[in-house]
Amino acid sequence: MRKILAFALLLAATGAAFAQEAYPDHTVHIVVPSPPGGVTDILARVIAQAVGQAWNQSVIVDNRPGADEMIGANAVAKAPGDGYTLLVTSNGAVTAAPHMHKQMPFDPLKDLTPIVMLGQITPMMNVPATSTVQTVQDLIALARAKPNELNYGSFGNGTYAHVAMEDFKQRAGAPILHIPYKGSAPAVTALLQGEIAVLIVNMGNVREHAKAGTIRMIASAGAKRAALRPDLPTVAESGAPGFSTGTWWGLFGPANLPAPMIEKIRAEALRAVDTPEARKVFDAMTLERMDVPSARLGQFLRDDLDNWGRQMKAAGIQPE
Repeated sequence: MRKILAFALLLAATGAAFAQEAYPDHTVHIVVPSPPGGVTDILARVIAQAVGQAWNQSVIVDNRPGADEMIGANAVAKAPGDGYTLLVTSNGAVTAAPHMHKQMPFDPLKDLTPIVMLGQITPMMNVPATSTVQTVQDLIALARAKPNELNYGSFGNGTYAHVAMEDFKQRAGAPILHIPYKGSAPAVTALLQGEIAVLIVNMGNVREHAKAGTIRMIASAGAKRAALRPDLPTVAESGAPGFSTGTWWGLFGPANLPAPMIEKIRAEALRAVDTPEARKVFDAMTLERMDVPSARLGQFLRDDLDNWGRQMKAAGIQPE
C-alpha cells in the first residue's frame, strides 16, 4: 500500500512538473480592470505582445472595467491557479480598495499572487508659475500665514492627489482647502488658471507646461527623488518627514500559482518591460521602472496597504 501511495505521489509530482514545463500550451488572458487606452491597458499590451512572442503563444488582453477595478481583479482572484488568467492592475485595486470598501469580494493579499512590479508614476508637487512659492517650505509658510485661504486641487475624492495632500497638511501643519475636479486634466487647467495654489499629479500631466514655463514643479511627491528630475528634493526632505505618495502597477495571478510558473512569468515580464519599445512607452508616460525582489513583494504590498490606510485616515475617508 505504501509503495502504491509513493508511486501515486511520484506520478502527481511528475505530472505537475510536466504541466509547468509545457506552460503555456494554450491562450493566456491578461485581465485589465479598466477601459482601453489608460496606463494599465497600455502596460498590459506591452507585456502581452512581448510575452506572446517569447512563448509563441496567444496572449490576449481582456478589459473588464467597473466597480473601482473590483470586477476585473475579482475575476482573477477567483480564477484557477494555473497561470492562464493573469492581472495587470494599479495599487488602486490591491492596497487602496480595502480602505474604501467595507466589503471586498476578495482578499488582495490572500487571493492574488504578486508576480512582478512593473512601474510607478512620478508624482510631483506643482504650483502655478505666477506663484511666489518656490519651495515646499515657502508653501508651508504661506499656508500658515493665511490659514484656509489657499486651495489645493485633486482629481476626485479618494484619489492619491486628495489623500496625499491631507496627509501633507497634517505632517506640515499647513491648513489648505480641498477642491476636487473630475479628472486630472481639469485639475491641471485649474492650476494653470490660478484657481488652486498647489496640485500633486504625475509628471506626465504637467511636463510640457513646466517646459513652457506655466507651471513650476517644486518637489517630488514620491518616496525618493524623481529620476527625471533629480535636482528637485522630495516633499519629505522639504518639511514633511515621512511623506510619500504615488501609484504603481503590477502583474498578478490567482492564489496558489506554482513557484516555477511564477518565476517563468516574472522573467518574461521583466524582459518585456526592458525592451527599447517598452522604454519609449515608459518615457512617454513618465513611468519609472520598479525593482522589487520576489522575496520582498509580500512585504511591499503590506507596507503600501498600511500607507494607504494612514493617508485615508488623514483624509477622513470612510469605507463605503
